[in-house]
Amino acid sequence: MASSHGSSPVPRGGRDGIYHKERDAPPARCRSVRSLPDVCPKEPTGERRGLCDGPSVVAEHDRWTVYSSKVNLPAALNDPRLAKRESDFFTKTWGLDFAETEVMPSFYLPNITREHFGPYLQEMAQRERIHERCKTICPNKDDVDAASSVATNHDKSRAELEQVPKIFMKPEFALEDPATFNSVLPWSHFNSAGGKSSRDVASSKLLQEKLSHYLDVVEVSIARQISLRSDAFFHAMSSQHELQDRLQETQRAVAVLRGRTAAIDRIMCQGPLQALRTALTRNNCVKLHNKLKLMAAVHQTQPTVQLLLSTSEFVGALELISTTKEVLQQELQGIHSFRHLGSQLCELEKLIDKMMVEDFSMYARSDLNRVLKDEPLVLEKVHNTNAASQKERLESLVFGLLRQRKLDFLDIYSDETIMAAKAIVSQCVVENVLNIEDIDTEVVTKLFDQMRLMTFPQWFELLRNIFESFLLFLQRIKATLSVIKNVVLEVLASNQRNRLLEEAAGSGASVQEAPRGPSLLQGQAELAYLTHEGLFISDALNEAQQQQQQLVQDQSSAVGSRIQQSRAEAAGSDSAETSISTEQSFMSGENMMPSDLELNRVINNLQELLHTASDVSHDRCVKVLTARAKDGSLARLSSAEFVCLSQAVEGFVRDTEELCSRRSGSLRGALQSQANRFVHRFHDERKTKLSLLLDNERWKQAEVPAEFQDLVNSIADGRITLPERKIPAPEDRRPAEFLLVNGQKYAVVGTVLLLIRIFLEYCQCVNDIPSIATDMLTRLSDLLKHFNSRSCQLVLGAGALQVVGLKTITTKNLALASRCLQLVVHYIPVIRAHFETKLQPKQFSVLRHFDHITKDYNDHVAEISAKLVAIMDGLFEKVLSKYEVKAPMPSACFRNACKQMAKMHEAISELLPEEQTQMLFLRINASFKMHLKRQLARLGVVNDGGPQNGLVVVDVAFYTDNVQALKNLDRLDLNMAEIWEQKR
Repeated sequence: MASSHGSSPVPRGGRDGIYHKERDAPPARCRSVRSLPDVCPKEPTGERRGLCDGPSVVAEHDRWTVYSSKVNLPAALNDPRLAKRESDFFTKTWGLDFAETEVMPSFYLPNITREHFGPYLQEMAQRERIHERCKTICPNKDDVDAASSVATNHDKSRAELEQVPKIFMKPEFALEDPATFNSVLPWSHFNSAGGKSSRDVASSKLLQEKLSHYLDVVEVSIARQISLRSDAFFHAMSSQHELQDRLQETQRAVAVLRGRTAAIDRIMCQGPLQALRTALTRNNCVKLHNKLKLMAAVHQTQPTVQLLLSTSEFVGALELISTTKEVLQQELQGIHSFRHLGSQLCELEKLIDKMMVEDFSMYARSDLNRVLKDEPLVLEKVHNTNAASQKERLESLVFGLLRQRKLDFLDIYSDETIMAAKAIVSQCVVENVLNIEDIDTEVVTKLFDQMRLMTFPQWFELLRNIFESFLLFLQRIKATLSVIKNVVLEVLASNQRNRLLEEAAGSGASVQEAPRGPSLLQGQAELAYLTHEGLFISDALNEAQQQQQQLVQDQSSAVGSRIQQSRAEAAGSDSAETSISTEQSFMSGENMMPSDLELNRVINNLQELLHTASDVSHDRCVKVLTARAKDGSLARLSSAEFVCLSQAVEGFVRDTEELCSRRSGSLRGALQSQANRFVHRFHDERKTKLSLLLDNERWKQAEVPAEFQDLVNSIADGRITLPERKIPAPEDRRPAEFLLVNGQKYAVVGTVLLLIRIFLEYCQCVNDIPSIATDMLTRLSDLLKHFNSRSCQLVLGAGALQVVGLKTITTKNLALASRCLQLVVHYIPVIRAHFETKLQPKQFSVLRHFDHITKDYNDHVAEISAKLVAIMDGLFEKVLSKYEVKAPMPSACFRNACKQMAKMHEAISELLPEEQTQMLFLRINASFKMHLKRQLARLGVVNDGGPQNGLVVVDVAFYTDNVQALKNLDRLDLNMAEIWEQKR
C-alpha cells in the first residue's frame, strides 16, 4: 500500500543482461459480458490478454446464489494454483486424472449436419438482421447503464491489477527457482562488496514498498470480489439454519414413529410371532423325530442285507441297498455318523454282483453236468425243507443280474454249455467202452483211439447214445432258457406298464394341481402378513402348517415302510411269498432296469444261445464222425451200413432243428463229406465191375432170369428201388429168352441186365441219402457214358476181337448191341424223373446230362444201323460189279445177293423189332437199287422192251419175290422201277 498506483512495473531482463521496461499493452477491445462460472477466477498466466478475457465480477446474466457455487472459498484460498477443479461427477468419483473419451455415435440416431438447419437459417436470417438493426438503433436503458457500470469497474480493476507484475500471476511461480528469485529480487542494485551504502538501503526499501503495494492490490481485489458475493454468503448461512430446523423436526417425527412402531410390535406382533415360532419348533421336532426313526432304520441296513444274502435273496438285498442310498442322498445327507455308509453300501453292492455271477455260474455248471436221464428239465433243490424249486432260484438270479445290468451272464452259460458238451461225449464213450471186453482201456487211453477199435455196430450204438444224450441236453437248455426268457418278458411288460402309468399321470396334470394349493395359500398368507393387508391370517397359516407337517410325515413313513418291507422280505416264511415280494421290490426299482432295447437284445441273445448250443452239439458229433473216419473205415462201409448211418444223422439233425429252430450245417457237412467218399467208392466199385463185365462180354444173347423180369416189372409199376432178396423156392420160373418191357421184347446181353440193377442201386442210394443226389447223378451219368463208349469200342471198334477173342463181329453182334443200347435209352427218362424228385429246383440244371447221354446213345444206335447197311452195301458192290445180262436166268449174281439178304434177315429179325427190320431192309434195298442201276448204266441196258431188258426184268422179279418172301417183309414196297434211267 506504500507505493502509488502509477509506479512502474518490475523490469524484465533480456538475453543480453539489460533490463528493458515493458511496453504498455494496446487497449483491449470490449466484449459482451459473460456469466461467472466459478467462485474463484482463473489464475493469471502471464499471457497478453485483457481483463475482459477473465471472469466478470461486475455483471451477470443470472443472479448468483450459494447453490451456484462448486468450490468453497477456503479451498480456493488454500490452493489457488489448482488448475482443474472437481467440476462434475466423474472427476469427483475417479479423481482429477479422469480423461474424457470420445463417445461413439449411436447407430440408431441420424447424423445431423449444418445442412439440416439450412432451410431454417435461411428463413430466420432476414428476421435476425432486422432484430439486430432494431437493437442498434434503440438500445435498452438498463443494459446501457449496466454496461457502463461494468465497464467502469473493469477499467478500474484492470488498472490496479496491471500494476502487479505478471510473473506473480504465473502458475509456475516459485522462489526456489534462481531465475525467478533474481527477477523478483534484482541483487544487481546492491553493492557487491557487502557494504551498506545509502543507495542500497534506499533500493531495498523501495523494493519492499513495491511488494507491499502488490499485496495490497491483490487483497483489495479479493475483498471487492467477496463484497460482491456477500449476499450469497448470507443466503447460505440462512439456508443452513433452516436446514438445521428441518432436521430437528425430522428427528422428532422419527422418534414418534419409532415409539408407535414399538407399541405395534409389542401389542400385535410379538404374540402371533411367538405362536409361529412355537409351531415351527413343533414342526422341527416332528421332523427330527422322523429323521431319528429313519436313521434307526438305515442303521439296520447292513444286518438286514446280510440276512437276505444268507437266503440268496439278491433282489431284496439290492433293493434295500438302493433304497438306503436314495435315503442317504435325499433325506440324510450331511449326517456325520453316516459319512462312510454310502461307500460301504457301494462295496456291498459290488460284492453282491460277484456273488450273483458266481452263483449263476455254479447253477449253470450243476444244471448242465447232472445226469441227463430220469431227471427234470429244470434243476430242483432236494436239500430244502420247503421243497422250493430251483427254478425260483434261477428267476431270482436273473432278476438280480438284470437289475444290475449284468447282461453278459449269458456268456457264462454259453461257456458252461461248451464244457458240458465235451463232457457228454467223453461220458458216452467211457460208458460204451466199459461194455466192450475187446478194448483194453489201460493200453488204449485216448477216446478217439478207443472209438476206432470198435466195430461198426458198436460204434453206431455209441453214436446213437451220443445223439440221444445231446437231444436231452438241448431240451434241458431250452427249458432253462425259457425260464430266463419269461423273466425278461415279465420285466419288459412291467416297463411298459410303468410307461403307460407315467403317460396317464402326465395327462392328468390338472388333477395334480390340487395338492399345490396349500403351499400357494401359505405363501399368500405370509405375504399378507408382511404387507399388513389382512388381520385374520392365523387360520391360513395353521392350515398350511398342518398340510406341510402331514406331507413330511407321509414322506418319512413311506421311506421307513420301504426299509421295513425289505426287512420283512428277509424273514419271509413261504417261498411263494418270497417270490412275490422279490418281484414287487424288483419292480419298484424300474429306473435301474435295462431299457426295452437292451431287454429285446437279451431275448435275441437267448435264442442265439440256443442256436449256439445246437451248433456245439453238432460240432461234437462231427468230431466223433471224423475220428471214426480218420482211418477210412466209414468209406469202407456197405451201402446198407452207410444208409443206416445217414438215416441216424438225418434224424438227429431233424430233431435238433425242430427243437432249436436252427438249421445247423456242420453235421450235415461232415456227413456230406463222408457221403462223397462213399459215393466215390461206390461208383468206383460199380464202374470197375461194369468194365470187367464188358471186357468179358461175348455179345451173345443171354437168358433173362425171373428176378430181372420182376425187377423190370417193378420199375414199370413206378417202384424205382431194389426188391428185397427172396429165398429161392424150388418151383422158381425158368429163365426167359427175351426181356419184356411194356410189351416189347428186348434181346439183351448179361452185362445190360446187371447194368439195370446197378443204376437201380444208384437210385436206391438217392432214396436213402437225398443229400448225395447231385453227386450220385453225376456219377451215374459217368457210368452210362462209360457203358456207351466201352460198348462202342468193343463192337463197332472191334475191340472184342482182342479182349474176348471173337473171330469176327457179326451182324448179330451188332444188332444185339443196338438192342441193348435201346433198352438203356428206354430207362434214361425213368431215371431222370426219379432224380428230379430228389433235387432242389435250383439243381435242375444237372439234369441236362441225361439229354446228352440220350443223344449219344441214339447216335450210337444210328451208327450200328449204318454199319449194317454198309456191310450189305459192300457186298452188293462186289456182287453186282460182275453182273452180266445173259442167260440162264435168274443169274448167279442175283442168287448170291438174295442169299446174303436172307442171312441178314435171319440174323436180325429175332433181335430187332419189325419196324426197325423193315426200315433197315428199305435202306439195304435202296443200296441194292443204286448199285444195280449203276451196273445197268455201265452195260448200256435200257428199259426199251428188248431182249436184255427182258432178262433184267426176270432177275428183278426173282429178287423181289425172294425179299418179300422173308418174314415181315411181304408188304415192303421195293419200287424197283427206279433202276432204269429216265428218258429225257
